[in-house]
Amino acid sequence: MTQPRRTLVIVLVALLFGALFTATPAAADERPHVHEGTIDGADFLVKVPKRWNGTLVLYSHGLYVKEWGKPEQIMLATRPETEEWLLDQGYALAASNYKGVFGHAIEEALTDQIALLDWFEAKVGKPRRTITSGMSMGAVISLKLAENNPGRFDGVLTQCGEYDANGTWNSALDILFALKTLLAPHADIDLVRPRDPQAAQAALQAVVAEAQKTEAGRARIALAGALGTIPGWALAHEPEPTLLADRLAQQALWITTAYVYGYGPSARPEIEGRAGGNPSSNTGIDYRRQLARSSGLDLVRHAYRAGGVDLEADLDRLAAAPRISADPKAQAYMHRYMVARGTTPSPVLTAHTTGDGGAVAGQARWYGDQVRRNGDPGLLRQTYVSRGGHCSFNAAEEIVLLRTLLSRADSGHWPSTDPRRLTAAATDLGPAYRLVLDLFDPQGKEKAMAPLFTRFTPPAHPRPSR
Repeated sequence: MTQPRRTLVIVLVALLFGALFTATPAAADERPHVHEGTIDGADFLVKVPKRWNGTLVLYSHGLYVKEWGKPEQIMLATRPETEEWLLDQGYALAASNYKGVFGHAIEEALTDQIALLDWFEAKVGKPRRTITSGMSMGAVISLKLAENNPGRFDGVLTQCGEYDANGTWNSALDILFALKTLLAPHADIDLVRPRDPQAAQAALQAVVAEAQKTEAGRARIALAGALGTIPGWALAHEPEPTLLADRLAQQALWITTAYVYGYGPSARPEIEGRAGGNPSSNTGIDYRRQLARSSGLDLVRHAYRAGGVDLEADLDRLAAAPRISADPKAQAYMHRYMVARGTTPSPVLTAHTTGDGGAVAGQARWYGDQVRRNGDPGLLRQTYVSRGGHCSFNAAEEIVLLRTLLSRADSGHWPSTDPRRLTAAATDLGPAYRLVLDLFDPQGKEKAMAPLFTRFTPPAHPRPSR
């Protein structure tokens, strides 16, 4: 297996998380009661401890890519240590795998998770309180579950969320459009509605791989990344890089894996099939203005100076390139199922790593803006962890976030979410809860990382749907 392909495997499997983890079995008399089955074609898993405390945590998993498979067991938390801790503390856990399992199954998840909650209330008992939690794609599912079903959830925890998935697809189009325009303007590569998805994917990947061999090519990759505010930090096990070459290399990791592959031509048939057409557009987008507002502007300027490339000339080429329009029906589908409204019918706690280039931290800022417009800002708290990677939280951080949300649900008041307090509370849980997976580690290894909540102001979401 080539190194780029192996890296893709690690990234995609890491997004699934659960396939890499196994939990130490408990003694027979301590094991929770396990319910497994299928509701309307969706497999589910429920675990209820013998001394259930009356709280149910309904978990929504992230994107599963069909060609790489799925975890052997349905995920009940982002980290397996979190699952064990919750069960030990008396919390019941439940999750559906959604009908179809793979791809952007948000429409199915919004039905299947409620069907599972109905099943739980009928077969196990009505919870005293119900929390919905999710990571990555599961974050917007968790939010929309609460928004669509007021009164059924007492709190929402989201981790590394894409709250505006439609905006992410538009941002991805910006990145790929810039790469094609600047690196291969005459190549026959369909970025949307691909006639031959695999051939277009291979051609795009080859173009980007060749560009990485020169400083001029790397500068243009940096420009494409800056249009999507992709950070120059990807490696969860390493501190944020400071050298230009390292920042460019880590930004390129995000671009080539999460965007050239994850949102490239081979990914288009799945989302366009669901939406009923192409949902992405860059009609009317001024890329010069978009770069000027990007957090990656300085990185681009440094890269262009190093590469001896004319930035203004490249921006002129982007301005002159023919644009791509979306299908209105597909746009409407995305807005209905993949964009949170921010109505906060129950308390919401969000968490993001500062170096996330898969779901950029600007998504959290955008969601906060939606809450200020459409909901109750007093019901929202937003937290950040200083670390590279997508969903690279350790269990200590996830547990402290859940405890914070549960405290709010119980008392009606938020406890302190000061980063120092959260870090101290997570640290007190001990070393057994500190493992972090680095999505880009070729061996898929985990490493103990100290909890590190931080104050952070993310850049603006580059392509908001609202």
